[in-house]
Amino acid sequence: MTDLSQFDPNSVGLKSNNIFGLPFKQEDAALVLLPVPWEVTISYRDGTSRGPENIYDASMQIDLYDPDVVDGWKKGFYMMPVDKNIKKKSDFLRQCAELIISHLVDGGVVAENEQLSGKLAEVNRGGELLYNWVKEMTGNLLKDGKKVGLIGGDHSTPLGFIKALSEMHSDFGVLQIDAHADLREAYEGFTYSHASIMYNVLKDIPQVSKLVQVGIRDYCDEELMLIRQNPDRISTFFDKDIKEQQFEGSTWKQICDQIVNELPQKVYISFDIDGLDPKLCPNTGTPVPGGFEVEQVLYLFKQVHKSGRELIGFDLNEVSCGEHSQDGIDSIVGARVLYKLCNYMVAE
Repeated sequence: MTDLSQFDPNSVGLKSNNIFGLPFKQEDAALVLLPVPWEVTISYRDGTSRGPENIYDASMQIDLYDPDVVDGWKKGFYMMPVDKNIKKKSDFLRQCAELIISHLVDGGVVAENEQLSGKLAEVNRGGELLYNWVKEMTGNLLKDGKKVGLIGGDHSTPLGFIKALSEMHSDFGVLQIDAHADLREAYEGFTYSHASIMYNVLKDIPQVSKLVQVGIRDYCDEELMLIRQNPDRISTFFDKDIKEQQFEGSTWKQICDQIVNELPQKVYISFDIDGLDPKLCPNTGTPVPGGFEVEQVLYLFKQVHKSGRELIGFDLNEVSCGEHSQDGIDSIVGARVLYKLCNYMVAE
């Protein structure tokens, strides 16, 4: 049991402690965060593999008082060390993926290029390796009785975590905050593409009975067709429709009630930071105009909790600061969103 008698929650955050400056060890923390520094298949801008480190650094600036979950931090939050081997593997495979994407953009066909076909196979094997690693790491934490959150990396990272949860929960829903639908099948040939995460979840994890998407504003015809053909399993609240409802007099609470009503009792939150207005995350991999203020999304989480639904896990991904940490406010926004997610995970 962690002794908090000498810890001052009003003092400066100490990096010598752990995330948010909290003095917890893994064995004493109720909630353990797994950083996944992976961005192999990103299709626009890089930097998200450094997201966990950037969020960790920014977390020292977070004041611990939360009026919605008072003293939630006292239950203990702990972020595991960044795995250098996973990061190194991501950096190497990213170079392979860049060659493939560049070839596709130039109008080439990967199947007609023996060298690139080999690299594509290597990237897909790497995606499977990550999937199995995340599944094992999170599965072990869950078996130890820990609540678990995942910090990406790109949006492909939580697939193994959701699979691990499916071995402990027979029925649950995914609440996805995102600018993109992420329902493409093997986008750009990558089986474990960041743009294919929810397609893979629905295909491979039948325990996910409902996918509720919020803020979607960038998608293709095939994704829209999949949404329309599966109304019982996919409920999508497009950004355009949300805004038009508000323009015509609906309150955000009324819209949140609609969203929450689509969710089953057990809920997993998958938060791609590009679901926010890009002024708040200008360096994310694929920013899209539109989106939410932070307060809107946190209010939605509050309504989910207030409804009595159980939060069984979450991921936060696509947080990037670009080449220099001073380029934007991405990491501080990510850290504040993360703190709120942590508090709702341990809230009673």
